[in-house]
Amino acid sequence: MSAASPSVPVALITYSTRPRGGVAHTLALGEAMHALGQDVLIVGLGDPEAGFFRPVDAPTLIVPAPQVDGGLEAKVDASIDALEIALADVARDYPILHTQDCISARAAARVRDGGAPVTVVRTVHHVDDFDTEKLMTCQRLAILEPDTVFVVSQIWEENLQADYGVSAAIVRNGVNVERYGTASPELASELRERVGAGDRPLLLAIGGIEPRKGTDTLVAALSALKAERSPSPVLAVVGGHSFQDHRWYREAVLETLDDLGLVLGVDVVELGSVPESEMAGWYAAADVLTFPSVKEGFGLAALESMAAGTPVVTSDLPVFREWITDEALLVPVGEVDTLAAAIASVLDDDSLRARLVAAGHTLADRYTWEASAREHLALYAAASLRATG
Repeated sequence: MSAASPSVPVALITYSTRPRGGVAHTLALGEAMHALGQDVLIVGLGDPEAGFFRPVDAPTLIVPAPQVDGGLEAKVDASIDALEIALADVARDYPILHTQDCISARAAARVRDGGAPVTVVRTVHHVDDFDTEKLMTCQRLAILEPDTVFVVSQIWEENLQADYGVSAAIVRNGVNVERYGTASPELASELRERVGAGDRPLLLAIGGIEPRKGTDTLVAALSALKAERSPSPVLAVVGGHSFQDHRWYREAVLETLDDLGLVLGVDVVELGSVPESEMAGWYAAADVLTFPSVKEGFGLAALESMAAGTPVVTSDLPVFREWITDEALLVPVGEVDTLAAAIASVLDDDSLRARLVAAGHTLADRYTWEASAREHLALYAAASLRATG
């Protein structure tokens, strides 16, 4: 183990067991720490019998998710309560509680404030746009209450300082190149056939149909591409499980398909959460990852796509400009025609495609979870010293 590693065990805590970015980050980070010899426990809120969305090579604890009638506020309150009870026990053996979201951060802070001798760490991946005062207050406290705050990008370090007066340490993300770069051609071909892309270009979107992912812009760009290309592309949308209820947005987007000349199930195929065993295959099957987000904490899907050798077209956001130079095509947020043109250029220009693939591989190789784990361990040690000093 690194000499910078803390002498105390660490619990990594996340609000879900489903395949969302923050959960994937937590699992990969915990596995990397475990491989370094660190005593780590990964805690998630979900179904104990089902476990996490993929096998985990580190100790885990699944806290039963409460079944709640009511809206998001009631669900958040019940989830915080459930995690608080579980973390009171966890805190006896794990003096560092590293939380990955608002729910786990509030729960851990309650355990600390109740007298447990723990240091509460929080990674702020991004700040959500909640629509009620109660949830906004919950989010604000989940940033202010932890003893130490981490972020995964400089723009969020700046945002937290400007908006909350909180100083955060930047700890980079990682990617498992072996996991995402070794899908079999047979699996990729099978997945293409599954969505009707045997002889059609396949565009991949990660994260489901939700406002933060810019799906409305993406389907409008797909419409423009369909009008001028034969065969026209297929858009496969992977994911969509979210703590928040985005059904209103999904329904609004799907209602536009007819006017855009698109057919659900033919031009746009919703896949939902796919087995982890297929995830690398979906990246390999795609001709382009289309990722026109309006907000990201880091954009881990773009890095995973690069590791898989699939070109990326994404939004020209400050967070992407921090770590992407010429490894992807960046387009202004919400510009339909520019997005369509960028996708078309990747499909049509073999030299551009080859350049993006090569540059993406090189970039992905620089982001390892082992390096991220070592950075975390050094920061935990510093946080522990401050807490006991």
